Amino acid sequence: MRVLGLIVEYNPFHNGHLYHLEQAKSLCNADYVLCVMSGNYIQRGEPAIVNKWARAKMALQCGVDLVIELPVPYAMSSAEFFAFGAVKILNDIGVVNYLCFGSETADINTFDIIADILVSEPESYKNVLKQELGKGKSFPSARETALKSFLSEKGTDISDFEAVIGSSNNILGIEYIKALKRLKSRITPVTIKRINNSYNSEEITGSISSATSIRKLIQTQKSQLDAVLPANCLNILEEEFDSGRGPIYPNNYELLILSNLRRMTKEEIRMLPYVSEGMENRIKVAAETSGTWDELIEKICTKRYTRTRVQRILTGIMTGLTSVDFDSFNKFGGPQYARVLGLNNKGRQLLSYMNKVSRIPIITKTADFTNSCNPLLRKMLKIEAFATDMYVLGYPNLLYRKAGQEFTQNVIVIK
Repeated sequence: MRVLGLIVEYNPFHNGHLYHLEQAKSLCNADYVLCVMSGNYIQRGEPAIVNKWARAKMALQCGVDLVIELPVPYAMSSAEFFAFGAVKILNDIGVVNYLCFGSETADINTFDIIADILVSEPESYKNVLKQELGKGKSFPSARETALKSFLSEKGTDISDFEAVIGSSNNILGIEYIKALKRLKSRITPVTIKRINNSYNSEEITGSISSATSIRKLIQTQKSQLDAVLPANCLNILEEEFDSGRGPIYPNNYELLILSNLRRMTKEEIRMLPYVSEGMENRIKVAAETSGTWDELIEKICTKRYTRTRVQRILTGIMTGLTSVDFDSFNKFGGPQYARVLGLNNKGRQLLSYMNKVSRIPIITKTADFTNSCNPLLRKMLKIEAFATDMYVLGYPNLLYRKAGQEFTQNVIVIK
């Protein structure tokens, strides 16, 4: 039995995702496909354009057999922790043979070499990293410089590495392999070269376009979507939009976030994940003088504090997660469970086997675990439930804004 694991957001599922899924299944000769998918919030610190159950349905309609949720503390985190959380779940459920990710290059060896450096952290690498951070650079930029410096110091021709190190999509691939190494996982990583445009391109470039450009297209005109989305995914999107459960954008929550920031003390803001170096002062001033989401972001961002980091901090208010909670989760093993969002008939077979071998609880009914003897599991579920209660407040249709949907929504089942 060959089981392929994917780490995804599907925000929304588009033709590029379908290409990657089909190529990965062929490359790995997979009998089953399982994905760990971000829930209602995504890695760049934004709410997903439609809810996790709709996106799970898209994945199942297009060939995924089982969808597992990446808990929100990891779904809306830096590349390192996003990758760690997802890989930890894939590793702990005990059934996955391959992890396939998209990249700008198909050379898995290059990723492996870079991941080795990041796991071992040689002294010269750490020294340059510290120096670059001291200059006020963001962590990704400082790490890129430190990696290039270390490779050059070893006499390595860095031309083959520059494209890998400098691409955001490739950075996630590096983090996946790093996490596999740290966990001493038996999962084999493989990669498939991306085709057409960059994942964060804002321009529609044909039948395979980025999720960023598709979300922008939805926001501006909602036309031409049939050219970039599989038909069944477009139908699901239209159903969500017609029902008033989307589209969801960050500015849907600008008043909620601004009101909370104005109420919070600087000390409370300091307790949010990714707030450091007195950043709470900058955030507090921005909240007092801004009237919109975009204005708030612009007033906080600097060369060191990237837009993505700022968005994670601000949107994190909607999850109730604190840095203390996040540190506790990481100290004691990361994700505490594997929660099933959806499955088909093959996924049901895979789930049966998972239940026998998984090292973490498999959740199909959230209410069954609210009184778990594991306090970290209870806390993680509580954060997830609150995050969803906040997410649904962004629905255009008031009828769907009710709290408690984590406990009333059933697993999506596709025959």
